[in-house]
Amino acid sequence: MKKNRDYTLDSEQLARFAKALGHPARITIMEFLASQDSCFFGDIHDELPIAKATVSQHLKELKDAGLIQGEIEPPKVRYCIHRENWKLAQQMFGNFFAKNGADKKICCEE
Repeated sequence: MKKNRDYTLDSEQLARFAKALGHPARITIMEFLASQDSCFFGDIHDELPIAKATVSQHLKELKDAGLIQGEIEPPKVRYCIHRENWKLAQQMFGNFFAKNGADKKICCEE
């Protein structure tokens, strides 16, 4: 019987980023934030056809994954992309796709 392998820290981090980006609303939020230096919650909510509570949940997922950061400016919260982690995510996804790329024979091809 084969022993289970522990996941690497890199694979766990890549999975966190992938999970955080795994919803169209969060993709829309990231695209919106990428076009801004920063913005307030209300600006983000105006971009999405969903309830404020749902926007908050999506922002929490992105923040927990480290892709965005928020700064409290009472009574509002200002959000922006966490540039260092965003670059890390780009690098990790790029490496993942390059290492597991289309240049390899796929078992299901005829």
